[in-house]
Amino acid sequence: MSFQTTDSKKEEFRKYLEKAGVIDQLTRVLVGLYEEPEKPNNAIDYVKKYLGSPVDIDVDKLKLEYEKMKDENIRLKREIAELKKELQAALQEQN
Repeated sequence: MSFQTTDSKKEEFRKYLEKAGVIDQLTRVLVGLYEEPEKPNNAIDYVKKYLGSPVDIDVDKLKLEYEKMKDENIRLKREIAELKKELQAALQEQN
């Protein structure tokens, strides 16, 4: 009974991949790799490049940069709020 359940789950997943176009894309990239006259040294990088994924990305560096930018954004928003308060106070003093 569990054998049928496993097979039906596999079939359901296969249909999902087919409907989403994943199978076609993978087939194209693998055929392209097969037809390459000179096989690349790194097949994974070839697949990534074909699918539009950047190669040699330092994820940890990007995460650190993201955190720095997020902190800078928070700091700038606070600074804007303070400047608006100062401007509002200066305008009230003039009136």
